[in-house]
Amino acid sequence: MIRGTNRYADLTIYLILSVIAFLSIAPIINTLAISFSGKIPAMSGQVYFWPVDFNLSAYESILRDRSFFLSFGVSVQRVLLGGAINFIITVLMAYPLSRSAKMFPGRNIYMWFIIFCMLFSGGLIPWYMTISSLGLLNTIWALVLPTAVPIFNVILLMNFFRGIPKELEEAASMDGAGPWRMLLVIFVPISLPALATVTLFSIVGHWNAFFDGMILINHKEHWPLQTYIQQLIISVSSIMNTTDPEEIRRLTNMSSQLLNSAKVMVSMIPILLIYPFLQKYFVSGIVLGAVKE
Repeated sequence: MIRGTNRYADLTIYLILSVIAFLSIAPIINTLAISFSGKIPAMSGQVYFWPVDFNLSAYESILRDRSFFLSFGVSVQRVLLGGAINFIITVLMAYPLSRSAKMFPGRNIYMWFIIFCMLFSGGLIPWYMTISSLGLLNTIWALVLPTAVPIFNVILLMNFFRGIPKELEEAASMDGAGPWRMLLVIFVPISLPALATVTLFSIVGHWNAFFDGMILINHKEHWPLQTYIQQLIISVSSIMNTTDPEEIRRLTNMSSQLLNSAKVMVSMIPILLIYPFLQKYFVSGIVLGAVKE
């Protein structure tokens, strides 16, 4: 009787998880289908999970624009540079903060300071004025330096470091290992799940950010990809400013819904390619980094 009850319970759990998985992936499939469909089926709501009147006009509109490739390169540069800065600062901050107040005098003062900065901000205008006064506007540094210290990632990695057995530190200390060697030889190799998690957070954060590009970058050729996609809107002026009959026909055969769907799918591709390599570390890194003894 108990075995049969457990079987029904398992089936119920699998059914619920299947429904949740379907509800999660259905919007993505629908968006993909719309991006490959024609203007009339998309606007009339005839597209569900399969393209209707299949065409590639939305993707051609994006890929034919040279600005798309420039923006893609800016985003790749931002992810590589910003991710590296986030990684280095996160590790260098998390390690000393994971020590006790006896080992690191003033630790609690630093912790209260970074927690306060995480909960409260100076506001958008002081933020912009600070970046402008430093001469960072219209440069890649305006996109990576203001987010150089990810406080949430620091706290996550700090808690992970605090969970590493003290015996390992004592053994390394007896062998003559100093703080730098202990960090690089013991803490970093052991902390791969947490490091992969905070790296994924940094990559996704830099790749999906568009608002700072709209405010801090005034030149179109320096926009990151998400800012470019946000600004890529078909309007009447874009049709009136061209004299090419083929270009006019192509623009009038598209709707904003088609183009917006293509934007979403294009912006998802890099993250979908990276995530499978970090997925096996993600859950364990979140759980172990969020729990403190």
